[in-house]
Amino acid sequence: MELMHLICRSTISKVKYLGYTFYRNKGKCRFRVHPKSVTKMKDKIRELTDRNNGMSNAKREKKYQQFVRGWVNYFKLADMKKLLRETDEWARRRIRAVYWKQWKKVKTKYRMLKALGLEHWKAKELACSRKGCWRMAQVLNQIFSNKIIAKLGYTSMLDYYLVVYEN
Repeated sequence: MELMHLICRSTISKVKYLGYTFYRNKGKCRFRVHPKSVTKMKDKIRELTDRNNGMSNAKREKKYQQFVRGWVNYFKLADMKKLLRETDEWARRRIRAVYWKQWKKVKTKYRMLKALGLEHWKAKELACSRKGCWRMAQVLNQIFSNKIIAKLGYTSMLDYYLVVYEN
């Protein structure tokens, strides 16, 4: 705690300590995740949700879940709800893009969209779309919902953070 008070008295916004940075709120010193740590986290998520790495879905889900639990547990002292909300949206879009790319053929895309509850004409329209994976992941946001992604085994960083948060 002494270290915390010394850091808070000095120029706190420039200090990086074990991946954390500090800020002052209502006279109290608080933790937040340092921008370099955020960059490393996003790079790791990019690696895990890469559409071209040939990893099986089961292995990807397991590694993603391990990473989320480990990262959030390490930084659970930080104030990062907004960061995790934005990161979750971005990561889920990457996950949707992975699945869209795996459904290579129009027939498969149509079948999977119908299984997700889409009407015939809309499933046909989306399956025949020539837009890329990233764009289609945005379109699939309503159909391939967050609940479905959670059922597939991808833990939401924000939900897990709210369970383990210690402040």
